Amino acid sequence: MDEKKLLKYAIDYLSKYDSSKRNLINVLKRKIFRLKITNFEKSKLVNIIDSVIINLEKNKFIDDDRYSSIKILSLSKLGKSKNFISNYLIKKGIDKTQIQKNLNLMENNNNDWELDSAKIFVKKKRLLEKNEIYEKKLAKMARAGFSYDICKKILG
Repeated sequence: MDEKKLLKYAIDYLSKYDSSKRNLINVLKRKIFRLKITNFEKSKLVNIIDSVIINLEKNKFIDDDRYSSIKILSLSKLGKSKNFISNYLIKKGIDKTQIQKNLNLMENNNNDWELDSAKIFVKKKRLLEKNEIYEKKLAKMARAGFSYDICKKILG
């Protein structure tokens, strides 16, 4: 395997999945370590990863800012909290300042987005239909990362 094949693998991966820079680096490393080649060849390939990533960034195949804004939007529509989304993006290797910037943009575009997301969560988990104790419903929402104020507004 050489740089061209590694680049082709990265582009194939990106054609199926959107990815952050850090996540793609991890995917490429896992791919390299699965290959049946010597450790010396593996280390040479690992050193090539940076040039592959730079090439992908230059050609706009990978962009952490775009990735984080798209993920924030899609996860909020799935009923995820601001805390969950933030932790998810940190795990994917997105910079905290970039996450905060995109969360602030989301807040500016739709002030009640986290409240809407909480409504989706409550609907998915059928918290308003169940005859559970209020504290149990509150605990479920808190574990999902929603603030106490949002929980109070939703559960009434």
